[in-house]
Amino acid sequence: FLTLSKAFMSEPHPQTASQTDSTTVKSIVITGGGSAGHVIPALPVADALLAEGHTVHFIGTRSGLEQGYLGDRQVIFHGISAGKLRRYFSVQNFSDVFRIAWAVVESLVLLLRIKPSVLFSKGGFVSLPPVFAAWLLRIPVVAHESDLTPGLANRLSLPFIKTLCTSFDDTRFSGFFTEFKGRHVVTGTPVRESLLTGKADLARERYGIDANQRVLLVTGGSLGAEGLNRIIRDNLDALTEGFFVLHVCGVGKTSDLRRPGYVQLEFVDAGWGDLLACADAVISRAGANALFEWVALGKPNLLVPLPVGGSRGDQLANADYALGRGWSEVIQEDDLTGERLLAALSNLSQHGQTYAAAMAEHRVANSASELVAEIHRVSSA
Repeated sequence: FLTLSKAFMSEPHPQTASQTDSTTVKSIVITGGGSAGHVIPALPVADALLAEGHTVHFIGTRSGLEQGYLGDRQVIFHGISAGKLRRYFSVQNFSDVFRIAWAVVESLVLLLRIKPSVLFSKGGFVSLPPVFAAWLLRIPVVAHESDLTPGLANRLSLPFIKTLCTSFDDTRFSGFFTEFKGRHVVTGTPVRESLLTGKADLARERYGIDANQRVLLVTGGSLGAEGLNRIIRDNLDALTEGFFVLHVCGVGKTSDLRRPGYVQLEFVDAGWGDLLACADAVISRAGANALFEWVALGKPNLLVPLPVGGSRGDQLANADYALGRGWSEVIQEDDLTGERLLAALSNLSQHGQTYAAAMAEHRVANSASELVAEIHRVSSA
């Protein structure tokens, strides 16, 4: 590792002292993955960098998940070995130690070849080896944490990064960051441009929704949510009295239920922005990416966070924060009943403007631009 580092440091860095502005073409590496939540917020950053003419590389897993989300973007993808970071005992932890070590070697080789000005990490278990390799090679690292409480990969990465960007201002008060000596910037979470420019009339036409019908969007995330799906179906008579219900159930989780004013979808990619534009209220999990989409769009929302048994507790923290800021109604999954669901929706309908005003106070003008500015600042330092 030291030999490789010296070899790298002995060669001219692609960003010289006279080339410090964002108009200089740079090679920039983005890393992150293991789930959609660690890839999707990086896409607006990649788009902004590409629009400036920079060469963008992405280091992800060999599973194809991250590469699939990149679509037809002119991003150069590199797959590496990925050892999962677990908080519980598993026999796989032992073999994954070797996968992680090998991923560090792969990352060193890639970074030596690419010679990036900076590495941008979006977290997830695949990100730690590239971050550590960048630190060995003295390549500055900018990391972004979407959730109120940091993921394990970002916590382990803290000693190796220059700047930590967060979605929430309160993240700086977390005990995990008491020893962090780098720079902290609150940027919010980037939202894809296509979601901000959706056309409500296109979605209404696509799903046969009358212009005067209010729309309720229900989504349990990319995998769906069985408990939420069941409650929605059990209360459709009451729900469809006030709403046209668009229900994103998850792949393989639609039912044979058919009735007027109710449409089931397994998954939505193209046209998601149009669907969001037509929604008058949203019911969803409390992942940071989804939450910041609702905030960016000012959508009154009911959050049903994933409980601790199904997550590390990040959604519970996000939901509690959103409730305290007046952005959302929140019902814990164990407390989710038809009566409470309908009461929360009634409250959202009656006080929608109050929720929208609270969300408007938090919005970061352009999170992707904030992150790109920090990437340029670090690479030019």
